[in-house]
Amino acid sequence: IIINETSTLHYHAKARFAGKYHKWAKDNAFLSKLPGDIAAEKMKAARAQEILNVHMTEHKLLEHVVPYSDQLFRKAAIKWLIAMDQPIQALKHLRFKEMVDIASCATQGVKIPGHKATCTEIMHLFKSHLTKLRKKLNVHCHSLHYCLL
Repeated sequence: IIINETSTLHYHAKARFAGKYHKWAKDNAFLSKLPGDIAAEKMKAARAQEILNVHMTEHKLLEHVVPYSDQLFRKAAIKWLIAMDQPIQALKHLRFKEMVDIASCATQGVKIPGHKATCTEIMHLFKSHLTKLRKKLNVHCHSLHYCLL
């Protein structure tokens, strides 16, 4: 019975022909693929990495804050309009102006929240809005979903 299973062939070669295989691999400048040789190569690489890790230190990159100028802001706003496919009127929107006014008070740059934090905040704002709406309409029910149906 012939089995064409790579791992089985490796173990068979290791058990029956290890000496001949190692000689052939050395003569042909071939890296041995026998299971024991692969494990030894991984251990050797791990030891080399441990030696390198001692000399490595982690440096945090400082965020570079770009000094404000009207020209830089105008360019950034136009690039944002193009990249986000926004209408030119978006720059005149009250919420956009509010966001810029808030960001302009920052002394050390602005941290933009990630995807997960933004989604969480949107969900929180939506829930808060529904709660205020329910109080305003004086609706008392256990599930707002059934109340709206």
